[in-house]
Amino acid sequence: MEDYLIVMPALPDYIARATPNPASNRAAWYKNTAPSYAGIFLWIAFYMSMADGTISRTSLAVCLAGLAVAGLASYALFYYVPAMLGMKTGYPLYVVGASTFGAQGGYLMPGLLMGLLQIGWFSVGTFISTKFILTGLGLDPRPGRALFLLVALLWAVSLTVVGVKGIAYVARFATVLNVVPLLMLVIVFAHTAGTADLHTPAQWNRWLGFVTIVQIVTGFFATAGAAGTDFGLNSRHAGDVKLGGLVGIALSIVVAGGLPLISVAGARAMDPSLTSYNYDAVIGFVGGWLATAMYFLFAIASIAPGCFSAFIAGNSFGTMLPGIPRLASTLTGGILAAILAGTGVAENLIGFFTIVGASFGPICGAMAADYLLAGRKWAGPRQGISIPGYAAWAVGFLVGLIPFLPVSPELKQMAQPAAVYSLAAGFLVYYALAKAGLEPAKLATASSAKA
Repeated sequence: MEDYLIVMPALPDYIARATPNPASNRAAWYKNTAPSYAGIFLWIAFYMSMADGTISRTSLAVCLAGLAVAGLASYALFYYVPAMLGMKTGYPLYVVGASTFGAQGGYLMPGLLMGLLQIGWFSVGTFISTKFILTGLGLDPRPGRALFLLVALLWAVSLTVVGVKGIAYVARFATVLNVVPLLMLVIVFAHTAGTADLHTPAQWNRWLGFVTIVQIVTGFFATAGAAGTDFGLNSRHAGDVKLGGLVGIALSIVVAGGLPLISVAGARAMDPSLTSYNYDAVIGFVGGWLATAMYFLFAIASIAPGCFSAFIAGNSFGTMLPGIPRLASTLTGGILAAILAGTGVAENLIGFFTIVGASFGPICGAMAADYLLAGRKWAGPRQGISIPGYAAWAVGFLVGLIPFLPVSPELKQMAQPAAVYSLAAGFLVYYALAKAGLEPAKLATASSAKA
């Protein structure tokens, strides 16, 4: 029999106040998990720069195969364990993570780290929306100018307020808004797909093109994978977890990533003077009133992801820093996001995906190791700060950042897909240190032993 420390009063408030989501509040996979995840991948931030470094290096067939592999990897490696933990416990990520990182360690990881990265996501969405609004109006869309900064600030502050005060209303329209980007993807595809098979990569490197697309997808998905805990707590059973993930993640990745890749390839084959691999260049290639309308519609479709990013950031800060009013902390984050967007820092999407993958890849890996070691269940919160959890994150984060480090080009290529290797490193380090007996003692809760 395991020893539990009888320290219920010593539990941090964020754990002590948490109550599991009851079965009566849960629903089928096609009502929550699948459409919510599909909306994430239909967001233009996902596929805006996906063609750069992929179809520029290898064939469309290889890239589409990479999308399929990336979709299955995102489902199996990043999403499945967090979602199963959420389903089994009914608790959100910041509570479930107290097992892997410790009750005190959970404040930073995954608690505040999730909030900080959501500010990064918010800045990406703000940058894209601002650029599209100005382009649609026929104005200069270059970041760093006063008008760009002003529009970015207005956009970020507005969505922050809605994310804090009116997220329930956004959620009601989120599923409907998914149709907007999907329809536009199909329209652009219809205009460009006919010549996609004529596209020739500028510089052949099949393997690098393949692993780059896996990295783009898994790096983009890493935080959403860990947030599978929050999706899982709304699932009725394991079947909902599996079907919601396979449809909302694996299938959506192929559709939402494949259509833009084919469109970019087709547009470049039709017009050799088109030098950009970005999807917004292909929208402009369509031309006329349709292109103008799509710029505005893509911005409108970004409202829901932006509000959700602000909401998640506010929830993270409000839970972990209850002494600071939620609106104040979230607005601060929104203004920071506007600055990152307005100055153009948020423009480097692929670099940001690398940072996200490096940050949350090892979290997913450590959670998976903890889950397996506990007998495929939640072990419950652990005392203090977990050495295996933090060591797993540190090593995994370093592995994930290899493409940014001053190392040889050959090593940078070997380090891809960095997010997957980052997850694997986190898993192995946590597993080894836990087996060495370095996991902290468990803290008793009403449900930790039942999960």
